[in-house]
Amino acid sequence: MSTETLEFQAEARQLLDLMVHSIYSNKDIFLRELISNASDALDKRRLAGLKDDSLKTDDPHIEIEADKEARTLTVRDNGIGMTRDEVVGLIGTIARSGTAETLRRLKENKESAELIGQFGVGFYSVFMVADKVTLLTRKAGEPTGVRWESDGDGTYTIETVEDAPEGTSVSVHLRPADEEDALYDYTDEGKIREIVKRYSDFISFPVRMGETTLNSMKALWARPRSEVSEEEYREFYRHISHDWMDPLDIIQMRAEGTFEYEALLFLPSRAPHDLYQRDARHGLQLYVKRVFILDDSRELLPDHLRFVKGVVDAADLSLNISREILQQDRHIQLIRRRLAKKILASIKDLMSKDAEKYRTFWREFGPAVKEGLLDRTEDHKAILDIASFASTAGEEPTTLADYVARMPEGQDKIYFMTGESRAQVENSPHMEAFRAKGYEVLLLTDPVDEIWVEGVRDYADKEFQSIARGAVDLSSDEEPSAEEAGEYEAVLAWLNGTLDDVKEVRLTTRLTSSPACLVSDTDGLTPALEKMYKAMGQELPSVKRILELNPKHPLVAAVRAAHEKQPDDPRLTETAELLYGTALLAEGGDLADPARFAALLADRLSKTV
Repeated sequence: MSTETLEFQAEARQLLDLMVHSIYSNKDIFLRELISNASDALDKRRLAGLKDDSLKTDDPHIEIEADKEARTLTVRDNGIGMTRDEVVGLIGTIARSGTAETLRRLKENKESAELIGQFGVGFYSVFMVADKVTLLTRKAGEPTGVRWESDGDGTYTIETVEDAPEGTSVSVHLRPADEEDALYDYTDEGKIREIVKRYSDFISFPVRMGETTLNSMKALWARPRSEVSEEEYREFYRHISHDWMDPLDIIQMRAEGTFEYEALLFLPSRAPHDLYQRDARHGLQLYVKRVFILDDSRELLPDHLRFVKGVVDAADLSLNISREILQQDRHIQLIRRRLAKKILASIKDLMSKDAEKYRTFWREFGPAVKEGLLDRTEDHKAILDIASFASTAGEEPTTLADYVARMPEGQDKIYFMTGESRAQVENSPHMEAFRAKGYEVLLLTDPVDEIWVEGVRDYADKEFQSIARGAVDLSSDEEPSAEEAGEYEAVLAWLNGTLDDVKEVRLTTRLTSSPACLVSDTDGLTPALEKMYKAMGQELPSVKRILELNPKHPLVAAVRAAHEKQPDDPRLTETAELLYGTALLAEGGDLADPARFAALLADRLSKTV
């Protein structure tokens, strides 16, 4: 046997120290890494056995052995094993890359992709928990093996071994447990079971401890749907979501080609209480080759689909050295786009196949999904296709496609109004002419509705039109005549000069029973949106709106007549204030001086009793 004692380079020692103390946030990770390496070795032997029958093994497995007295934990496999040169090359990856440049890139989280997933990288995580590590390995088909040993400080030894078994075993000589430092007793069977269950449960090879197999090896996402029962899916959903209600839908997909991954996703049947909380746990579980990596991978889904639960298992991903933090690379973005497209398509299928489940879904998650309309992404049209809205057409929500199909001849816009509640919107004066003409209006009452309608212009080539903004042309037969307009010219001019809180006073045909209403400019802020921005602490300039008068209403006609008879009467100014105040209250607005308004109203009422 030949034994060599080698010394780590200076930069390599710094690199090792960085990995042990900075990159890995959880010391339990070391066992995950050792099992993952063992699983890779078994995969490689299985592939090699396809070409050479002598390399096949009848019982591929991973074995864990704990010795409490000696304080050692050994992870052993009967996989492909390594030659002496491969041990030096693979475990020496860091030593051979021990340059100041590599160290700088790791500190900046810009590590080289060549390091990702290599045996020597995750292997060094053992030094978080070890005083010394001994590796014994023999390449399948080779006559001799090799022993590598190091305490992780300055040197390592490597020697040839004649009687090493095929495969690899890593014996970790554990440091004393220190729970304050999150350094647990890794010879404890319960702790070992916990780590294997969490990180390695779905590895396709058995992980054994004595006579017991610790992992289930049931990666449901890797099995055809026809081979998995509904109960198995439901049980798995409960396991990953901690939700004891059955999911509304199960979505399974597989991507093959240059970049491969599998996904098993679930649409929950109820929204979690923290769906709209910024610090809530959202995201999918990420596996790489059935090894658990992250529990909350937000990068894999756009935020408006954050409620979806499930698993993504990638054949290869650019991860950092600990396999914990995803880098923003094109593979991540590719998965994100494809998953979003598949989820939205599945929701659309649910609309036609199970209307009751769809209604449940939209009631629970509709406001969150509509957040995707705030940014014009490729999901934009798909979201509009699956969205439902309350409508004046009936009690049940309607889709935009159904709204467009019901539009009468002559209607060329999709009419809507935003507000705090259905009752408030339906009772708004703005609705009067639309109700009289038989035009359907969408009733948008979710806070997000106030924002997305600002950026979404049309659907199916039909433009969205707020009935509370700008001038609305309903081609009414009751348009004010030129004579009528002339009759009101003087009082309108007076009102424009009297009411400082409005931008303009004008006649309208949108009212049938109310005397007045307030409308915003076509591009102006609605009152609700203005309140929303102010609640977020944004300073906004004063927004003045337009007061529209119904010339057919007795009150408006009386104001005109009174102005013609006695334009300087101070009570006329008070009437103008009351007219404006009632229009403001009718839309749910806030009076600037409620006490004055109440006093004026009480005074007028007292004179009519």
